Amino acid sequence: MVDPLERKADEAPRQRFLLEETDFDEVPPKYRRFYRRRKGPGDPLGPNEVVCPVCKVVIRSTRELREGDRVYCMPCMSRLVVVRADDGTLEARVAY
Repeated sequence: MVDPLERKADEAPRQRFLLEETDFDEVPPKYRRFYRRRKGPGDPLGPNEVVCPVCKVVIRSTRELREGDRVYCMPCMSRLVVVRADDGTLEARVAY
């Protein structure tokens, strides 16, 4: 895993996403757009989304997620690191 601060500067710029409000009500209203419930295995994840392995909530970002990024799951208060899985998709691993 490469520290995000040590990445090469020539990488393509990250995509930006506008997040719409969701019906996720387990966090304060200010943060609800950053989380959603997964609707099953057929629900595809976007390049700005990862699933929390602890509480199975989808964590969303306004920017494209890449390997080594750190995300926070407010519902279960876990700090996560984004890693690339064997199948090439991004997934989150618990840091602490």
